[in-house]
Parts: sequence; structure tokens; C-alpha cells
Amino acid sequence: MLQHTKLLAVIIIAFMPVGVLANNTQTSQDSSADEAAIRQIVQQVQDGWNAHDGKAFAAPFSLDADYVVVNGTYVKGREAIEKGHAVIFSSVYKDSRNIGTIKSIRYLRPDVAVVHIEWNLEYRAGEETRSGRAMNTMVMAKEGGKWSIAAFHNTPIEGERR
Repeated sequence: MLQHTKLLAVIIIAFMPVGVLANNTQTSQDSSADEAAIRQIVQQVQDGWNAHDGKAFAAPFSLDADYVVVNGTYVKGREAIEKGHAVIFSSVYKDSRNIGTIKSIRYLRPDVAVVHIEWNLEYRAGEETRSGRAMNTMVMAKEGGKWSIAAFHNTPIEGERR
């Protein structure tokens, strides 16, 4: 039975139109390019944070992005995200450093991905250095060949703030 199944698979592949095989290869190549673009966006967010630059931090977000802050506050739009981060980068997080580690990228469709990132934050509170971890969910969408963050939700990992 196993030999019969293998033979049938070889026959199906042999008679498959060349375009079908090429399309599968193209999809794989597109996925690699999309994953690289998504990883670059996460890097841009990290770089913007570590430069303490609200504009750079907000740049990868769509104009109408939805953003949920760690305390549950909801913010709408790139401009509001930029302004909010400009405030925290000039105050509570002015000397902070945030490092993200992508935990997963899941494509809901070829143009929509859910990305989970674990963030490790170090910041100063008075004379004390503190740290915290958060799990972040980004929903990214591809429009006009370009990926951007459509939705962002940040949740502290309990028991991790020191």
C-alpha cells in the first residue's frame, strides 16, 4: 500500500502543470520576504524606543492604528501614538532600553499577520534601575506591497516587574 501511495504522488507531481510548481515556489519566496519585512518592522519599533524618538517609534504604524497601552488605555492613530511616546520618552522612560524577541508570526491571510513579541524593558525609577517584561500582540497588514502595524496590544507579564 505504501509503495502504491508513493507511486501515485510521483505521478501527480509529474503531470502537475509547471505553473503550479512555480506558484508554490513563489509563495515560499513571498513568505520569506514578508517575514523579513515583518521582522524589520519589529526592529524599527525597538530602535525607535531605544532612540527615545516618538516619531521613529510610531513610523511603522498605519495612520489609523489601534493601540492598547499596558494599563488598558486605548489610543487611535499614528499621530496619537507618536505624541504619547514623545511624552514618556521625555519623562518616565527617558533612560530606558527595550529589547524585543519575536515569539511567533502567524499569517491569517497572505496580507495579515499576528505577531507575538516578548519585550524586556530596563528603566530608571529615581536612583534605582528596574526591569519588566511584556507580551505584545501586533496585527500587521500589507497594503500596496508594504507592511504596517494595524493593531498593537501590550500586556505586562505578571510577577516580572522588579
